[in-house]
Amino acid sequence: MNASSSPPAVELAGITKRFPGVVANHDIHLTVNKGTVHALVGENGAGKSTLMKILYGMQKPDEGTIAVDGEQVTYSSPADAIARGIGMVHQHFMLADNLTVLENVVLGSEKLYGIGGKARRKIAEISERYHLNVRPDALVEDLGVADRQRVEILKVLYRGARTLILDEPTAVLVPQEVDALFDNLRELKAEGLSVIFISHKLGEVLSVADEITVIRRGTTVGTAVPAETTPRQLAELMVGSELPTPETAESTVTDRPVLTVEGLRLDAEGGRPLLDDISFTIHAGEVLGLAGVEGNGQTELIDALIGLKHADSGTIALEGDEITDWGTRKRRESGIGYIPEDRHRHGLLLESPLWENRILGHVTEKPNARGVLIDIKAAQADTRRIVEEYDVRTPGIDVTAASLSGGNQQKLIVGREMSHHPRFLIAAHPTRGVDVGAQAQIWDQIREARREGLAVLLISADLDELIGLSDTLRVIYRGKLVADADPATITPEELGSAMTGASAGHLEHEEEGGDSVPAARKPQPEDES
Repeated sequence: MNASSSPPAVELAGITKRFPGVVANHDIHLTVNKGTVHALVGENGAGKSTLMKILYGMQKPDEGTIAVDGEQVTYSSPADAIARGIGMVHQHFMLADNLTVLENVVLGSEKLYGIGGKARRKIAEISERYHLNVRPDALVEDLGVADRQRVEILKVLYRGARTLILDEPTAVLVPQEVDALFDNLRELKAEGLSVIFISHKLGEVLSVADEITVIRRGTTVGTAVPAETTPRQLAELMVGSELPTPETAESTVTDRPVLTVEGLRLDAEGGRPLLDDISFTIHAGEVLGLAGVEGNGQTELIDALIGLKHADSGTIALEGDEITDWGTRKRRESGIGYIPEDRHRHGLLLESPLWENRILGHVTEKPNARGVLIDIKAAQADTRRIVEEYDVRTPGIDVTAASLSGGNQQKLIVGREMSHHPRFLIAAHPTRGVDVGAQAQIWDQIREARREGLAVLLISADLDELIGLSDTLRVIYRGKLVADADPATITPEELGSAMTGASAGHLEHEEEGGDSVPAARKPQPEDES
């Protein structure tokens, strides 16, 4: 059937949703045609997630109507939305690690095709039809992020979804995986399915979407057709300003080592080690970027550096002091800052007020403590300063961390860590899931701290961010540092290739004279001290 002559897959009209003290959505209009990829873009806190929760039956709108296939609907739960053919793949995956792919897919929908051969055949059929390459008997905990995401997509298709909502689906993928995902989306589209694609990455949106709706401050401010739109125009619609870039023009690298790691090894129970002979040095004023597909040892390295895991061999030194056997608190008090990769699990107490979250990880330090006692008034005053300085959008410091948008939660964490003037900062995915406005502010904070002599370990899935902010680039693959690269010359595609194990050693580039030179790091200034 011609999509233009049939009713839209989904039509939202006049959607308004209020929460105490805030209007999340106001008079939103969104039309998604059948057989299209429709992108929904906007800042953190712009109201995208609330809108999708309304479409998926997780929340009820205060005003407005929802129509699916031309028929007006009201939902009392997500089960009603699923019955209408709406499926949602959440940004934080909802799979059980200790179950197989097949068990995860049929869980809660056993009545559809049972739990045996019929279910297996259905999974194989969907997997083949949309080129998802899903293995029913694989344990989910053994899968990488891209495979997990395909399982999530298959799970909603298994339940009969005709319209898929994908929330920030590329946040954890390398370029090659993003390309594969977009191929999957084109397969879905070719079969007449519709996809609502929520993203901050404007280049991706322009490459995959058929239509784009922009939300700003809770309301729809415009629609765009990718063929007639540039990333800059889209950014201006989204935040009213130009797209930021992570470029760092001048080098601030000194020859003073701040963090020195030698021969670090972390064994696993059976199988190859989680970390294998990791050695590197980060100098004052240097950002060392670590590139790698998730699950290749980055998390274990962070845990070893912050003191959550103790290495089986090797040493860690902070400005000459060996800290290998120190506990986490002593490392924190000695100047190690930490922006965790999962802000919900490791960075915040979601149900606690902002001022309590300001104390987290720094319980014994000023201004949070006076002697052995917590100084609540000083912590509260300092939280107000962080909110002001780091542009954390919040009605006050007594609201819970859960009530803030993702970007504002992240700015609070960055503000907290920077406030203790760390000597060494672990920044794991510092701008994951935050909009271009918050992204620019966080990049500025890292650049400013770098100018002041901070040593930074930057771990990110955003390759433009890694290349733009780093002075030195290393690639981690299966627990080993396998390649290093020059941020000044490498492309995201070359870096993505190295991350998947396709190349090792120095990633080389040709000088104009034709000689191949090893790519090490951006030129360093003469030491001025």
